[in-house]
Amino acid sequence: MQLSSLNEGQVASVIDLLAKDGMRRRLMDLGVISGTNIKCIQKSPSGDPTAYEIRGAIIALRMEDADDILVNLLI
Repeated sequence: MQLSSLNEGQVASVIDLLAKDGMRRRLMDLGVISGTNIKCIQKSPSGDPTAYEIRGAIIALRMEDADDILVNLLI
């Protein structure tokens, strides 16, 4: 499933990144690598962007970027 499909409060583990080039590097620099747990903290009223907790930091990602992160739902 895609990271963007998580609901608030759900936690998932990263399986793979589909992003290319610069965005892939940026996500990896933020700690989005295979096995990392990510929690959906809050979606904006319009649904884009969404705040996620990644390795203790709160990061806002646009839906188009979150679509490129494949995850397995944990909770």
